[in-house]
Amino acid sequence: MFKKFANIMTNKFQMSMMGEMNFFLGLQVKQTKEGILINQSKYAKELINKFDIQHMKSVKILMNTNWKVDPGSEEKSISPTKYKEIIGSLLYLTASKPDIAFAVGVCARYQSDPKEAHIDAAKHILRYLKGTPNIEL
Repeated sequence: MFKKFANIMTNKFQMSMMGEMNFFLGLQVKQTKEGILINQSKYAKELINKFDIQHMKSVKILMNTNWKVDPGSEEKSISPTKYKEIIGSLLYLTASKPDIAFAVGVCARYQSDPKEAHIDAAKHILRYLKGTPNIEL
């Protein structure tokens, strides 16, 4: 049995029946001579539409050095449901966009009692995605 498995593994595997893979588990896949590139630009564009960011101006800088997101107890609380939906969507997106992982992690800390500053920060991340849709790994 092991010998058959070894023979299969040593032969060149060809996917002539299936063709080239374009999508895998929600990731867009592009195969080139240099390697395999993945992105989730389609999903990012869906998020921009879903959370009504398409009319807002895109940004090229994800976080400023003076960007402060804290509990903000004096600010008005917002719906935790919508905030959690945004954060959950962004967390899924970090699979192909590690550049947003830190900022999303900071925002994720405030899911139990989000304030207006927190949703503004989450929308800023979405605006960054709008300005950088085609970055690939």
